[in-house]
Amino acid sequence: MSLRIACDLDGTIADMDAALQREAKRLFGPDVDLHAASSAPIESAEDVEEELAVEAAGPAPASTATGRPLSQAELRKLWSQVRKIEDFWRSLGEIEPGAVGRFSALATRHRWDVIFVTQRPSSAGDTTQRQSHRWLQTHGFDMPSVFVNGRRGRVAHALSLDAVIDDRPENCLDVVTDSKALPLLLWRRSPDELPLAIRQTGIQIVPSFGAALDHLEQLTAERQRGNTLLGRVRKAIGL
Repeated sequence: MSLRIACDLDGTIADMDAALQREAKRLFGPDVDLHAASSAPIESAEDVEEELAVEAAGPAPASTATGRPLSQAELRKLWSQVRKIEDFWRSLGEIEPGAVGRFSALATRHRWDVIFVTQRPSSAGDTTQRQSHRWLQTHGFDMPSVFVNGRRGRVAHALSLDAVIDDRPENCLDVVTDSKALPLLLWRRSPDELPLAIRQTGIQIVPSFGAALDHLEQLTAERQRGNTLLGRVRKAIGL
């Protein structure tokens, strides 16, 4: 049986972080830094959605922040502006150039079932789903499926997924809690910065999206070996 895989978009393959940083500098000046220590927690449901979207790209280490933080009012203004930009989600770059195309080629070769999941807020133009769909096609993924939902664990459980690729530790913990899928945490920062809760789980850590694809290929090879007659015999006798 082929692998059933879910893949996050922002911070995993799509560079939302750079797009937001450019827009923040355009609005508030060249000295702002989206990753600088910022304000108090946002309270309303709408603002929580926006805060999650900002975090989806994965905050950089505090030591890399070189400018001033956005105020709460500026953060809201930034997202208000993003919502007005025509097809904002189609304008993002690819974090690892060529990775989406490679993912598509491997999915075809190994007969993987792939769904992309995101929690992006809406912007002007097409729906978030259609913008995401077209972005994936532009970057080389043929006939993508996109689901807009924030709970990775529920999606993994409902679809009986084998693996979930995500750059957010909390999303990977959600997968562990709510499903039997293997979470692949894409962690481009230092291993020393991993949350303690992640270190105490069996979550697989990968340093790049390319490494995540390598791991999925290994899982595919292991599953194919297990499906042979010899593999089934070895499994039956515990070898």
